[in-house]
Amino acid sequence: MRSFRAIFLREIRAYFLSPIAYVLWVGFLALSGYFFFNAVAYYSMASMQAMQNPMMMKINLTEHLLAPLLANTSVIMMLITPLLTMRLLSEEKRTGTLELLLSYPLSDTVVVLGKFLASWAMLALILVPSWLQVALLAWLGQPYLPAVAVGYLGLLLMGGCFLSLGLLASAMTENQIVAAVAAFAGALLLWILGWSSGVVGPEVAPVLSALGLGTHLESFRKGLIDTADLAYLLLFMAFFLFSAIRTLEAKRWKA
Repeated sequence: MRSFRAIFLREIRAYFLSPIAYVLWVGFLALSGYFFFNAVAYYSMASMQAMQNPMMMKINLTEHLLAPLLANTSVIMMLITPLLTMRLLSEEKRTGTLELLLSYPLSDTVVVLGKFLASWAMLALILVPSWLQVALLAWLGQPYLPAVAVGYLGLLLMGGCFLSLGLLASAMTENQIVAAVAAFAGALLLWILGWSSGVVGPEVAPVLSALGLGTHLESFRKGLIDTADLAYLLLFMAFFLFSAIRTLEAKRWKA
């Protein structure tokens, strides 16, 4: 437990001692603020039209404002998570400190999980400013707060999936840029995989829809916890973390 805590605190400290944490915070605030402004403006316009035309469908704050905001935030996370994971193992390999780290009585599981949870905690801290948007909506309207909490749970789980994929990419190369590009490309491919379910045969469509990351966020965006989606996201993280651990073990045996 002490060794895990040391790895975790070491990575958290590294984030704040480099510009990456502050750059990501500013970038996230800029992008999420832009999406928030546009979503609120669109919702306001749609609400006015619904008031003037009773035949239009009813506008729901959770479904028509918060759900799109959560979807946009997940796309922003897809952009920033590779930057959080790209140096975790690749930089250690490039500078030669990985061999020193592996020489300590630390298991590969402790190293991988310590680095993963540190990046996950950093992602959660980056998401904190977006709570101001929720607070503003709660002040102006009446959002269903349990649904908001479920939506943020979905965001954290989706972010964990992106981070586990990025950690595997970082374990497979010494180049940070290659690790970041590979993580983003893999996350994007898995995100849009379900989109192809409408253009393939009925035998393949359910498989693509089940494997697509994006489809497993929809229930969380609506404020619902689907056990199938929850199991998929947890198994996704477990699979890529296990793969990262095995990659690190292969490096240990080569050393």
